[in-house]
Amino acid sequence: MVAMCVPFIPRDPYIKPTLFFKQSFGDDLYISQFQEAGRAERSFAKYDHLTVIKKFLLINQTDVLIAPPGMEIIDDIEIPSHLPPWITEQELQIYADKFQESGFTGGLNYYRAVDLTWELQAPWQGSKITVPSELIIGDKDIGYESFSNPYIEGNVMKTFVPDIEVVILEGHHFIQQEKPQQVSDEILSFIQKLAID
Repeated sequence: MVAMCVPFIPRDPYIKPTLFFKQSFGDDLYISQFQEAGRAERSFAKYDHLTVIKKFLLINQTDVLIAPPGMEIIDDIEIPSHLPPWITEQELQIYADKFQESGFTGGLNYYRAVDLTWELQAPWQGSKITVPSELIIGDKDIGYESFSNPYIEGNVMKTFVPDIEVVILEGHHFIQQEKPQQVSDEILSFIQKLAID
């Protein structure tokens, strides 16, 4: 199994994710803001689709996404002054066109379903992931320094995913787009090692 950007976090049997996020980060964490149906859609609608895509896909913030009090997260995220070399304006426009057709609700519903996912995972409480696994993450990913790095580097994650390899690349949250060749090479190398074993 290969995961990108987000390390495995075990299910806490005592607290639903939305309550954990609220207690840990307050009401202005992006996940908390996304819970109310229509709220993020309304705040996104203040911008054209290309701007919304740029704000999220080109994010270079490395700490957890928390808006200042009274502000929507989309209003707090800045667009870089120039495009990074790994993506073009035309490629960003393709994303924008697709979200123009579908809207953002489908993607936002992933976050709105975190408590349902938590409930559905209850039968596997305490289970470990025992298949060979690899996590590919960027060293400038959102929350990496403050959260993911200590969890990964401190070997806490290995207690839940004992057979895991961690690959830390120079990059951000969308590492598969930022470093497609390196990510592909890492995945292929991981699979080849398994084939040899």
